[in-house]
Amino acid sequence: MLMKYSEIEEDFASLTTDANTVLFANRVEKTYPNGTRALDEVRLRIQRSDFVSLLGPSGCGKSTLLKMFAGLEAPSHGHVRWLGTDSPRKSGLKIAMVFQEATLMPWANVATNVRLPLDLAGTPKADSAPRVQRALEAVGLGKFGASYPRELSGGMQMRASIARALVTEPDVLLMDEPFGALDEFTRNRLDADLRALWAQRNARSDGSDTKQLAIVFVTHSIYEAVYLSSRVVMMAARPGRMVADLRIPDPVRDDDFRLSMAFTEHCRDLSARLLAASGGEFEHDEGARR
Repeated sequence: MLMKYSEIEEDFASLTTDANTVLFANRVEKTYPNGTRALDEVRLRIQRSDFVSLLGPSGCGKSTLLKMFAGLEAPSHGHVRWLGTDSPRKSGLKIAMVFQEATLMPWANVATNVRLPLDLAGTPKADSAPRVQRALEAVGLGKFGASYPRELSGGMQMRASIARALVTEPDVLLMDEPFGALDEFTRNRLDADLRALWAQRNARSDGSDTKQLAIVFVTHSIYEAVYLSSRVVMMAARPGRMVADLRIPDPVRDDDFRLSMAFTEHCRDLSARLLAASGGEFEHDEGARR
């Protein structure tokens, strides 16, 4: 039986007071001084424990929207809200970001690189050491704290970058095509590990939301988006805009799922939707297929 998904229709009037909504973009537009309109009337909410992939062609505003959620860029019109407030600092949300490149300090070992956010926050080293080790173990680098970036593969460097984001124990993790430059096998392994890490963080036995983690993930790959996400937000370019917000059912995500008919049919349908919205110009990344 092929998996089904439902298009999400939001009641935006209630979102600013919804405690489950960690990020909210309301009628967001972005126009640069040269007249380029990067985003047009984007309305999107991210809830606690969501894994949302922003999927679309280059130039559709995915990274711009991600930077707005990080508080690094302001919209030209509309507004972004963090737990109903007008700034990340006021909200108290812990937000971490992983970029396309690992951007590790080459002169420092892995543990020191991962500890950097805690050092900047003034956390005593006695308190930061166990947090660094937990973050390294979470990404499979528990034995590599003393290694230097030059001694690591590209995939291991990206794992260290993710550990550096996780060490702050964020509520929201923003990821801007972090695996796009990696080989297919490494990318698939990291996708699987990231999905498992997100699922583990959101596994709750006591009904509390203290461990919940929302991830917003930018990708060009339909295959990657389907494998990872609880929701896929499809975007089109010129101007950048949302064309669909789809909730994906939550079966076990493993190698068997990648080879299933459900996975194939789902990818085909998303591809057709994106081609229709982009006038037949969308070319997605084949790298994360299998």
